[in-house]
Order: sequence, then C-alpha cells, then structure tokens
Amino acid sequence: MNSRRTFIKQAGMAAAAAALLPSFACSTEASKGKTVGIQLYSLREQIPHDVKGVIEKVARAGYKEVETYGYSAKDGYWGMDAKAFKSLLTANGLKSPSGHFGMDDFVSSGNIEPLKPLIEGAAAIGNRYFTIAYLGEPIRRSLEDYKKVTARLNEAAELVKQSGLKLAYHNHDFEFKPYEAGATGYELMLNGTDKSLVSFEMDLYWVVRSGNDPVALFNKYPGRFVMWHVKDMDKANHSLNTEIGTGTIDFKHIYKHAKQSGLEHLIVEQENYKKDAFVSIKESFDYVNRELI
Repeated sequence: MNSRRTFIKQAGMAAAAAALLPSFACSTEASKGKTVGIQLYSLREQIPHDVKGVIEKVARAGYKEVETYGYSAKDGYWGMDAKAFKSLLTANGLKSPSGHFGMDDFVSSGNIEPLKPLIEGAAAIGNRYFTIAYLGEPIRRSLEDYKKVTARLNEAAELVKQSGLKLAYHNHDFEFKPYEAGATGYELMLNGTDKSLVSFEMDLYWVVRSGNDPVALFNKYPGRFVMWHVKDMDKANHSLNTEIGTGTIDFKHIYKHAKQSGLEHLIVEQENYKKDAFVSIKESFDYVNRELI
C-alpha cells in the first residue's frame, strides 16, 4: 500500500512538474541576459595587422558578437573575403549582427551602385543591420540637408531590404545641433524615416556628451533604438573614453529602460586607451556582463 501511495504521489508530482515546465522554460528564457558585442573599430590599431589573432582575443574576452567597420569590395574585411571572415567568426563562436558603412556619395548623387557591393559584404557574413556610421560635414549643414539625408535613408532601406537586411543609423553629437525653432537633424531623421525599415543605433556616449538624455529619447521614440554603443566618458576629460563602469555615464539607470528602447544588441566601443587595449576591452566586458545584463 505504501509503495502504491508513494507511486501515486510521485506520479502526481511529476505531472505537476511537467505542467509547470513550459512556464518555467519561458521564465528562464526571459531572464537570460543579452550577449555582449564589440565594435571592432575599438581595435582599429591592431586588427589590420592580425585579423585572426584579434578575433581570437575578442572571443577569449567573452564577447559573442562583433560589429564590423571598413569593409570594401576590394579589400574585404582587412584583407579577408567575406566567406573567410565569416568562417573565422564562426570558429570563434562569434556572430556579426551589424556592420558600419558610409553612404555620403549616395546622399549626394543618388547613385545606388556603390552601395550594392557593401550590402553584399554585409549579407555574406550574416549581418542583420546595415548601419550608417557617419555623415560627412558637407552633407549635413542645414535642416534641408537633413531632409535629404532622411529621404536617402528611406531609399537605402528599401534597397538593403532586398538582401534581407535592415537599415540603421549611428549617431554622433552633431545630429543634436539645434536649427530653426530648436529642430535637430536627429529628430528630423527619427520622425521622417519609415519605422518598419529604419532603426537607430544609439551611441550613448555621444548622446550624453551632447547634453541629451537617452531615456527621454527612448520614451519619445519607443522601440526605435535596437542597438546601443556602450562607451563611457572619462571623468577628468569628457572628450576621452574609458572602461565601462569607470566613467561618468550611469549605464545601470539607462539599462533599466532597455525594453522601452527596443534594445536587441549591446555593443561596447572605446576609441582611446590608457592601458593595453585587450586588458581594457576585457574589463569593459566583465562590467557589462556582471552589472548590466
């Protein structure tokens, strides 16, 4: 009798556990943090000389994603063609959700041909986002210029969509310069681009340095900022970067609003160092992995 009661009790517990499994799995999945990426421009002094070695060190530091820069049809990714570079990433457990590209010529001329090989290079390594890294000063001198840029962003977005990509725009601080009635180029682009085609990669450092509040922008434009550049501001010299968590930016506060932002990819970037670059990017990874995600 006892064995039968024990069996029934155990069977009931097993059934209850089985019923709970789906919700438990969902809860576990929801609690998982995002992976941490790095913009390879952070290692621009090193990577042209040793692509394989740099990628291996990035992986050993704990990063799971990389954002590329500087691709060209002629030179590929620092001398490697897209297929070889993707194989190198895969061998090191890395993915590349985004790459940085330019479109100044397209803004000026409307000629899409120079963009096509760049889009091919992005798609070939599995990029999801074709991210516009920068706008040259001659094409952003007025609100009329930004209106033209906005129209070109929509046009380029239609083009990259054909290759299974989505367009994104990465900011600096110049986009926040006020023009007539306080209007800014950044808000013009946010308001004038198609939400279904154009996303934004918010560089938190440049937003803060420009005197703006990232969270206020998340609230005003929810879901638009699918990527962040997490880059800290040196306490003594705001024009310099420092390891994440040692500067002036309150990333913990900002990260509490990640859902409102629409955040999908968190990408560390640092443009200058006071110590060995690989020691630095490891310290930044450890902080983000431990304190934020």
